[in-house]
Amino acid sequence: MFARFIANFTPEQADVHDTDVVIVGTGIAGLYTALKIAEYADVVILCKKGLTESNTNRAQGGIAAAIAEGDSPHLHREDTLMAGAGLNSIAAVDVLVHEGPELVEDLIRLGTQFDLEGEDHHLALTKEGAHSRRRILHANGDATGAEIVRALAAQVRKNKRIQVIENAFAIDLITAENGSCKGLLYEHRNSLHYIRSKATVLATGGAGRMYRYTTNPDVTTADGFAMAYRAGAQLEDLEFIQFHPTVLVYPGAPRFLISEAVRGEGAVLRNAAGERFMPAYHALEELAPRDIVARAIVSEIEKTKSTYVYLDITHQPPELIKSRFPTIYAFCLNYGLDMTTDWIPVAPAQHYAMGGVKTDLYGETNVRRLFACGEVSCSGVHGANRLASNSLSEAIVFGKRIADRVRAFLDEPCEHIDLPRVPTRYPSPVEMIEDRKLHLQKVMVRYVGVKRTKESLERALAEMGRLAPMLSHAYSEPSEWEFINLLTTAMLTAQAALLREESRGGHYRNDFPKQDEQWLKHIVFQHGIGVIEEGC
Repeated sequence: MFARFIANFTPEQADVHDTDVVIVGTGIAGLYTALKIAEYADVVILCKKGLTESNTNRAQGGIAAAIAEGDSPHLHREDTLMAGAGLNSIAAVDVLVHEGPELVEDLIRLGTQFDLEGEDHHLALTKEGAHSRRRILHANGDATGAEIVRALAAQVRKNKRIQVIENAFAIDLITAENGSCKGLLYEHRNSLHYIRSKATVLATGGAGRMYRYTTNPDVTTADGFAMAYRAGAQLEDLEFIQFHPTVLVYPGAPRFLISEAVRGEGAVLRNAAGERFMPAYHALEELAPRDIVARAIVSEIEKTKSTYVYLDITHQPPELIKSRFPTIYAFCLNYGLDMTTDWIPVAPAQHYAMGGVKTDLYGETNVRRLFACGEVSCSGVHGANRLASNSLSEAIVFGKRIADRVRAFLDEPCEHIDLPRVPTRYPSPVEMIEDRKLHLQKVMVRYVGVKRTKESLERALAEMGRLAPMLSHAYSEPSEWEFINLLTTAMLTAQAALLREESRGGHYRNDFPKQDEQWLKHIVFQHGIGVIEEGC
């Protein structure tokens, strides 16, 4: 069903060029990893759009690190494991919590300007859901990601060992007969290019555009997931999708993330009747893990036959709201909502993929010389549910480790190979590709959403099955490649959700509403092999 390549090409069609390392993606994972590798090697960064267009650029809350007095890596570890619901890799979590603080200092050295407070201008820290301490560094109130991207992109632009190619679509990874990754095929300015490298790093972000409603930008179309899968890399934990509980739902306004930090600063959730409801669902109330808050909101929406609940922070001083959340305040005010006086209508939307391309503690996949970092990867840090603000920490910690590991490859002999000659497949004419994508997104929302059942998941797979013949054809346009990547990842996600007959973290089954110790294991997919179940 799944073709090895999604474009027709011959070796003669593609321009060939070489580099030490090629990185696909420009969020914090791609930019930071590039800077670390560029200390000793030449790097090419492929940007799907511009250098600063990424999920990271939209990150509001911040980056988690145990740097405060009274905090510790041990406490950060315990919070991460609690949120992950038994499926975290303890070794990966230990790496994160112990190595993260030093690398946050490195972000500052590279020019990131986190918010300061107090007479001594110490780093300002906030608290988010399921954290036991205030350990979230933030910038410009609620624009942390944009500040990190600004600083890292500035460093990348002036680094002579880094070449940036914008508006380049990475199509497929190229592998040798022994399975080792030798670079990738990409499209740029309507031409095909084969970039040969000694190591390849996927930092392509998530798969948010599988869903109709998401906090993710348009570029997050599961490209890294599907590319890696077609090349033989293992995908793990795809059923665990994090739905952010509080995303703006308002006529005329796009879906817009209302940071968890708003609840960290005292906001409460109210249903359509104005009643606060989270105390009835969890002892941590509004700061419970995201999956619990998201399901509670959906339950209240169903009870009241509404389409949203309200986020209320009107009891806090207006000066605090405006200074701490300037981006959110301005966005809402543009649509006539004043956070200082109005309750904000919110509902869950897809936010983050806990699963992804399976890696070891140095970011390497089962495909030799292929690495993954950031949301596209599954390092084991997040388990079944990501702890808030651990994503940016994970990116720098494992980006640094990838850089350490890649250095060893540069000293090894690496024979470049030519592009393979693949059998020609005639393109399938694709009409109304945007309509097909919208249909897929609606299927994922309806049947593979916050709450799932055997019936809904089978319905999803049946709907996708009607589109499955498209997977065997070749395509020539980025919009078509994006759709095939989305369809590939959506089918695997729905299949994983159907197989896991329990509820855990970001995966909830109405027909199996409790955790089952028999499911303390991971579901892994590998092209040509099928489903693999691995114990924790």
